[in-house]
Amino acid sequence: MTEHVWSYKSTAGHLAGADLTGYKVEATDGGIGKVDKHSDGVGDAYLVVDTGMWIFGKEVLLPASTVVSIDPEERRIFVDRTMGQIKQAPEFHRDKHLGDAGYREELVTYYATSGPFGIPPA
Repeated sequence: MTEHVWSYKSTAGHLAGADLTGYKVEATDGGIGKVDKHSDGVGDAYLVVDTGMWIFGKEVLLPASTVVSIDPEERRIFVDRTMGQIKQAPEFHRDKHLGDAGYREELVTYYATSGPFGIPPA
């Protein structure tokens, strides 16, 4: 699974090049915020979600593999994690998320083991 963390599932309905900025993001148990930034890079696709007041202004990075479906008409993205799992994710570091291999490995490990088939975080 870890090699696919940074790729959209074929069933997610993602269209390459689509601008997802501003789309609302829904966890399995509620809304978590809006897409602030995203990447469609092959093997490097992700969403950066501004959680607003939910986690007091924290941003979270969600690898593309967490996306279950995208509804372009409603401008909503549904992910396969709970609000608690997203809240417990490694803190997003805007200045180092692209070039820091250690941070990216931390994200891969977390999301590969916190999913619907993985081990939920404590």
